[in-house]
Amino acid sequence: MIKVGIIGGAGYTAGELIRILVNHPEVEIVFVHSTSNAGNKLYDVHSGLIGDTDMVFSAEYDLNAVDVLFMCSGHGKSTEFWSQNERPENLKVVDLAQDYRDESCGYVYGLPEINRERAKNTNLIANPGCFATAIQLTILPLAAAGLLKSEVNVTAITGSTGAGVKPGATTHFSWRNNNVSVYKAFEHQHLKEIGMNVHNLQAGYEGAINFIPVRGDFARGILATMYTDCDLTLEEAVALYKDFYKDSAFTSVMDKNVDLKQVVNTNKGILSIEKHGSKLMVVSAIDNLLKGASGQAVQNMNLMFGLDEKTGLKLKASAF
Repeated sequence: MIKVGIIGGAGYTAGELIRILVNHPEVEIVFVHSTSNAGNKLYDVHSGLIGDTDMVFSAEYDLNAVDVLFMCSGHGKSTEFWSQNERPENLKVVDLAQDYRDESCGYVYGLPEINRERAKNTNLIANPGCFATAIQLTILPLAAAGLLKSEVNVTAITGSTGAGVKPGATTHFSWRNNNVSVYKAFEHQHLKEIGMNVHNLQAGYEGAINFIPVRGDFARGILATMYTDCDLTLEEAVALYKDFYKDSAFTSVMDKNVDLKQVVNTNKGILSIEKHGSKLMVVSAIDNLLKGASGQAVQNMNLMFGLDEKTGLKLKASAF
């Protein structure tokens, strides 16, 4: 059994991670650390875990007692943690914050669609951001073929869970319900990791990636719409994308429009493709907490330990 530790256990991503791992056939959770909830049952915070586990949050952690550590604290907390702790030589780490997504300190960017083999041969994974995952799925096949030639334009709408568990002025129910708003237009932090991978695949690309993030009035999921100039016919574009994702465990291309209910509560990424004049439009749908966070983290863990990528991740979509 793979012995697992979790740091920052009280947030949404940790809750989803625990929900997956308590049912993972190859995993034993050793500790879930949370300073603010130490001594409380996990289900006191993550109520959906009632009946699944009687574990309590721990105030202590022993890094030598686990094979893999999931870092689920806020951005900036991972670098702080490792400034205060020494990582055992053989300990594997999957970091869900943005601290190492620039692949600093030896971390591999954990988007399996492009880095599956690298994930199999590393002890350090920087798990991608949720918007970054949804958007890169629409862009990277073009970049890999060297076909990006002009600006890329993206609008993506996300559920409220993407803002984290702590309520704020733009996340609490009475403001978010029946409301939609734009935020961080053209300057969202996930643009950095998107740009890194686009340029890794198409080094000469100098166009802008224009991103308009939108807060949705729903709890979970991301629907991203990308369009750009492209000389491919629709048939050629569909063939390109299907070939790029042919070996992907969870990403696929549909022949009709996608919607969030096909992916929410799953680790799937689903794409649809249209051509409008000179513009190629690609729409992607993911669950921001699963393929955009905890599900992808488990997928990366599976790769690191030589398991089938889908182990523990055969989750049911909310069809209605």
